[in-house]
Amino acid sequence: MAFPSQHATPQASSQAHHTRIQSGTCWWKIDIRELLAYRDLLFLLVKRDLTAVYKQTVLGPLWFILQPLLTTVVFTIIFGKVAKIEVGDVPHFIFYMSGLTFWNYFQGILNHGAQSLVANTNLLTKVYFPRLIIPLSGIFVHMAHLALNFLVFLGFYIWYFHQGAPMQPNRWLCLIPVLIFQCALMGFGFGLWVSSLTIKYRDLRFALPFLIQLWMYATPIVYRASMVVTPLYKQILWLNPMTAVVEFARYAFIGEGQLYWEGLAMSWGVTLFILITGLLLFNRVQRTFVDTI
Repeated sequence: MAFPSQHATPQASSQAHHTRIQSGTCWWKIDIRELLAYRDLLFLLVKRDLTAVYKQTVLGPLWFILQPLLTTVVFTIIFGKVAKIEVGDVPHFIFYMSGLTFWNYFQGILNHGAQSLVANTNLLTKVYFPRLIIPLSGIFVHMAHLALNFLVFLGFYIWYFHQGAPMQPNRWLCLIPVLIFQCALMGFGFGLWVSSLTIKYRDLRFALPFLIQLWMYATPIVYRASMVVTPLYKQILWLNPMTAVVEFARYAFIGEGQLYWEGLAMSWGVTLFILITGLLLFNRVQRTFVDTI
């Protein structure tokens, strides 16, 4: 009687180590397990992007401190001293910087995600890995920039507080991590949308900086949301997800802001909608983008 062999044949052994890459899965399914399997690549991309930004620069990471600092100074002079926009009793500098800190994080993730496919064409056409890794890395790259900006903001905040500025930090400070998380989801979702559309409509790259600039002025960074009293305009203002982030963060730090819970609920609804639809659209486009890029 013949017994089965105890040793695997070379052919069977080699087949056991083969990985098959195919596009047979449905476009609406996001493979979370595959993303987790490539977490080392995510770390390397974050390290690469941080290193590339600071390479061959004189000031290095200081650029990410100077940019929001100088923007805040310009806002203080133009909107605070010249236009004299009312911001309450708090210093104009702290008022503007509290909004810009969160806005810069959102904007950085959006820009990173918007350029993810086009900027990495050479890499994506040669090596297989989950394409979602590249826009996802922007969340962590700009988290480092957020940390620098936040430290600068806290430095000025503490200085003004000890100078007797009428700022009232309160228990809502515990909400700050949630607001940062919302910024990350918003920037990620909108970045996926723009990245997917840029594959076919390249002129969107030129329109994006202008649209982001308009979006910033549509967000209550240089003015208070309470100044908008017309019901229709107020509804539109709070449909902007960044409105809730800026207003709630400002209220937590300085007691100057509007705790509009219905507006916060609307902003989270818009954020989740953009995130989910952005993931689905990106997952569909990245399967065939090499043919159209």
